Amino acid sequence: GVDALSGYGKIFYQNTLNSGVVPQISIIAGPCAGGAAYSPGLTDFIFMIEDVSYAFIAGPRVIKEVTGEEISPLELGGPKPQQEKSGVSHRTEQDEETAFKNVRKLLNYLPPNNKESPPKAPTDDEPDRTDDSLFEIVPMNPRKPYDMHVIIERVFDREKDREKNYFEIKPNFAKSIITCFARLNEHSVGIIANQPLRKAGTIDIDASDKAFSFIRFCNEFNIPLINLVDVPGYMPGKKQEWRGIIRHGAKMLYAYSEATVPKITLTIRKAYGGSYLAMCSKDLGADMVLAWPSTELAVMGPEGAASIIYRKEISEAEDKEKIKKEKIKEYKDTFANPYKAAENFHIDDVIEPKETRPKLIDALETTINKKEQRPEKKHGLPPT
Repeated sequence: GVDALSGYGKIFYQNTLNSGVVPQISIIAGPCAGGAAYSPGLTDFIFMIEDVSYAFIAGPRVIKEVTGEEISPLELGGPKPQQEKSGVSHRTEQDEETAFKNVRKLLNYLPPNNKESPPKAPTDDEPDRTDDSLFEIVPMNPRKPYDMHVIIERVFDREKDREKNYFEIKPNFAKSIITCFARLNEHSVGIIANQPLRKAGTIDIDASDKAFSFIRFCNEFNIPLINLVDVPGYMPGKKQEWRGIIRHGAKMLYAYSEATVPKITLTIRKAYGGSYLAMCSKDLGADMVLAWPSTELAVMGPEGAASIIYRKEISEAEDKEKIKKEKIKEYKDTFANPYKAAENFHIDDVIEPKETRPKLIDALETTINKKEQRPEKKHGLPPT
């Protein structure tokens, strides 16, 4: 009866009071149905276990009674749908032992509470290590994909025994954006990176939500943010518009603007339009903004921009394709490059790709002790 509901309510209240004070991690190691599912939903991270865990508010029997639909518990609320479809689960592990092992690994990146700094971890990786292969990983053609995970593996502190040097959050949800913890010169950092292998790295509703919660968690627990940018824009389309890309997309703008931890942004290949801002530009409070020399920065891609700006010249030309190519090159040389942005103080430094690690470390060590005061208020009101 109501006494049972009261018990749930008291747990939810404590979850909420502790939110942002201490990290809260849930392991769903079996059934988690009805009101019980809301407590993990209020925690920062949820781990589920293959073929064992499931979580839902209304189970298969209720669904069959109300809608006539038949579905199994694992199909409805198992690890696969709760990570890939709903984004409720942050990690799916193969068994309980692996789940506990990875929870311990996650805790190694986190402070015990919001008053302390994250723990440092000694590394043999040299801070001034350069990598000539970085430039070869990224195709010059901005439309060609590559795996951003490789950049992360090459730049951040290497783990001993060849273990993966980052801990990914929601790896199977909203794959066009990567959120993970790693270390840079022994410091725990949170990485937000576009993933060109998935949807060309565009930011859609799910990617916005995924980044929003990760950015806010890092800010609450004093974890610096490193942003690796290669983004063509927000995902267009009527489905995205009708589902609310405006309010969801604004969440990233809000989270970055709100964050007071060190914020370092590196643009690797391109950043166009609103997504340039959404990945933490100088205007959203980035403390240090770096770019590779081949970076394209613009309101839109050079092809589209040139077609609009030089429309008259192109339409009147005898060889339209030739003139269009010339105007695209002119636009790139004049506007869509990092040097124009640096000239207007939107970028702090244009760096050689091989120097990415030492330059990021310099930026982090410069900003690691920053203090920032904001206007006093109860709390902000982020888009919902």
